Amino acid sequence: MNASENTAAPFVRQGRVAVITWSNPPVNGISFALRHHVSAGLDAAMADADIDAIVLTGDGRMFSGGADIREFNTPKSTAEPTTPQLIWRIEHLGKPVVAAIHGSALGGGLEVALGCHWRVALADASVALPEVKLGLLPGGGGTQRLPRLIGVEKALDWIVSGKTVKAKAALEAGVLDAVFEGDLVANAVAFAAQLDKATAPRSTGKLTVKVPDNAAELFDKARDNARKTARGMDAPLQCIACVEESTRSTLEDGLKFERARFLELVNGTQSKAIRHLFFAEREAAKPPRDAQDAELRKVQRVGVIGAGTMGGGIAMAFANAGYPVTLVEVTDANLQKGLATIRRNYEATVSKGKLDATEMQVRLDRIHGTTDMQQLADMDLVIEAAFEDLGVKHELFKQLDQITRKGAILATNTSRLDINDIAAITSRPQDVVGLHFFSPANVMKLLEIVRGAATAPDVLATVLHVAKRIGKIPAVVGVCDGFVGNRMVSPYTREAHFLLEEGALPQQVDQALERFGLAMGPLRMGDMAGLDISWAARKRLAPTRPKHIRYCHIADRLCEAGRFGQKTGEGFYRYEAGSRAPLPDPKVEEIIKACAQESGITRHAISDEEIVERTMYALVNEAARILEDGIAQRGSDIDVIYVNGYGFPAGRGGPLFYADTVGLPKVLERIREFHRTHGELWTPAPLLEKLVAEGKPISTYEVPASTA
Repeated sequence: MNASENTAAPFVRQGRVAVITWSNPPVNGISFALRHHVSAGLDAAMADADIDAIVLTGDGRMFSGGADIREFNTPKSTAEPTTPQLIWRIEHLGKPVVAAIHGSALGGGLEVALGCHWRVALADASVALPEVKLGLLPGGGGTQRLPRLIGVEKALDWIVSGKTVKAKAALEAGVLDAVFEGDLVANAVAFAAQLDKATAPRSTGKLTVKVPDNAAELFDKARDNARKTARGMDAPLQCIACVEESTRSTLEDGLKFERARFLELVNGTQSKAIRHLFFAEREAAKPPRDAQDAELRKVQRVGVIGAGTMGGGIAMAFANAGYPVTLVEVTDANLQKGLATIRRNYEATVSKGKLDATEMQVRLDRIHGTTDMQQLADMDLVIEAAFEDLGVKHELFKQLDQITRKGAILATNTSRLDINDIAAITSRPQDVVGLHFFSPANVMKLLEIVRGAATAPDVLATVLHVAKRIGKIPAVVGVCDGFVGNRMVSPYTREAHFLLEEGALPQQVDQALERFGLAMGPLRMGDMAGLDISWAARKRLAPTRPKHIRYCHIADRLCEAGRFGQKTGEGFYRYEAGSRAPLPDPKVEEIIKACAQESGITRHAISDEEIVERTMYALVNEAARILEDGIAQRGSDIDVIYVNGYGFPAGRGGPLFYADTVGLPKVLERIREFHRTHGELWTPAPLLEKLVAEGKPISTYEVPASTA
């Protein structure tokens, strides 16, 4: 039965037990309609003298995925009965209520279960309070009831991490009362039928929180850890504050405390930003309009060319997902070096306790190394991760065109080069696509899927499906230099370098942006990636660069001096042997001052505010041009790319959501000011002008079908 169906029976009678089944596909989100349905079921069960107990369960594949977040910040979220009201009612009901959990009980779903008097589950079920991952805290009493059930320390761990807990562990912890195999509802009804009517309505809220002797130390440690790992996010600290409140308050007062802080978070920018990304990632993973009904190609065997850092990481990503991988290198020495690196990476994961040795060997056994390109003949998908040189890629794709079977998908991992040019070298450009992984490819979630002019719709649909299978967050982009992410990096780093010329130092630029929330500032990031990579791109594009446009030579001068970043121990910073800690270098300051003098620039004090505005608004302006060009389908796709691939703070939602938060008219006005001050590189994108004139946001902008 669907919760929206008013004619649905409030419960199904099984002996003297009422079974209330809630339904709100696909994950039984706790919506207003669902809450109303359950409340009606409780009314009917309580009014029926022949009913002694109640079982609450979910339809479909899970008990509940939690609150229906589509209703957050709408009148439905506060319409009665609210989730806290429903849980309070269940907890104080005069007949025992048993939560019967299958699949998952997440967030509000688990909170409803905690309000029930008993909780049973299938053996393969799991529970979690993952609200912190949406910039929230459990707002239905989870921070108050869970410590009463499992203790303060364990509750802190579950709530602040948002970790998923399997049924067996939940049983051992005291969250579950029984675990079953087979028919869940039949077992839950039998469990409920044998309960003592007089004592069965147990209230979790009446339990006493056992305060550990080291409570103060425990909470201080949790706060310190949250500040280090959550980089400016409010939710983890608020979660800790609520659990701490449970140790000194009645349930009623603790619930009031929790509710006030939940409302602060749900109405705050951070949670709205993360929820924007939540929906954006799901939208980005959908095939484009013309590929939505395409039949998927078979992908069972995967080939990877190149066993370097990138190729090895790609091979691991596929092996981790169960794919057999053929890894090809030019020489046996390079191959053995690559395979050894893969083994070391797996061993490091084992040493951290994130993988057992048996599974490591299973994954290693899936990767077959060879120097024979002919072994790619039967592959369904081949990904080239060779040196970033167009001539090299042309030669490889000529070979692949001859070697691989008809219908095989041929992919390049290029980060900048023209996919159309590469595809044109083959006799089957429709089978060629860009799969731009981010390093390390076995860790980084983002995958830019680059659609060439001839790329077939079924190829797109297939690689999107494969991307999800290997745990990546995909986004389809078009062909241009740098696609979306790296194209946006160019004006971002350009402004960072200009700011150096004008008066800032590397550490000031990086620290200002890291305080803003970025994982790493642009100059530190350049050092880590290798300054020689972007140098090669600049030299390649130099003939096309207009002479009258301002150009900063600082990064070129560093490279000319052999300063390529961490790999050489010197870049924008210097690095001690064996350390990646960036240390300011007076030699760099000399190079900066010399470049400024050559350019006729008088250096002056630069504020952190200007650093943030210049770099962030350069991103926004370029993103608008990318949308104008139809290179990205949606503004939200760009946010997904920048958060998951470039360390943009999730709590700000991506560059375009951030621009909307600041106010797009304000952003445009500053861009106009920079245009007047700094010249044509800051010419406002026409799309920005259009959206501001129409009073529309940019983060929800979608390219018209005729343009995409």
